[in-house]
Amino acid sequence: MILHQALAQCRTLVVEGPDGIGRSGLIAELARHGFMIRRSRGHLHHVNPTQPYRELLAAPGRLAVDGSLVHELVYGPLRRGRSRVTWIQALDFAEAVAERDGALVHVTGVTDDTEAVDAYERALRTLSQHVPVVTLDAAQLGRPIRAPATPQPQLGGCAQALTIS
Repeated sequence: MILHQALAQCRTLVVEGPDGIGRSGLIAELARHGFMIRRSRGHLHHVNPTQPYRELLAAPGRLAVDGSLVHELVYGPLRRGRSRVTWIQALDFAEAVAERDGALVHVTGVTDDTEAVDAYERALRTLSQHVPVVTLDAAQLGRPIRAPATPQPQLGGCAQALTIS
């Protein structure tokens, strides 16, 4: 799936990517396409880290979530030695996004944090078995998101005679 297909087919998009790779252009573009933008409210719940995201996914209409449990799957082990989110919880979250006609948008780009880049690729490869994943290079975010242009028919392709009254 590519981004313009996701815009047309998905009610829910969860935007993910390593720290330092700008997602604000994409978030603004999603808002222009009618998505309600939501972010997690601070720290993960200590007993059930999926709870805030379940609440976000319960909202009606088109929804774009900036960051999610995948961030904790990646940065938990890198920063604290372990993640507060289990793989079962992450897979459950991915299935909840898919059930809401959703996809994960993996924003890639230039960063010095190769460990995080590799961890995101592994995590999203695993989650892609449960929810569609759209990969988007941050360098492409400066242009408006549109479907590919369809070729315009040429005048010479008309088989009918032109009549002027």
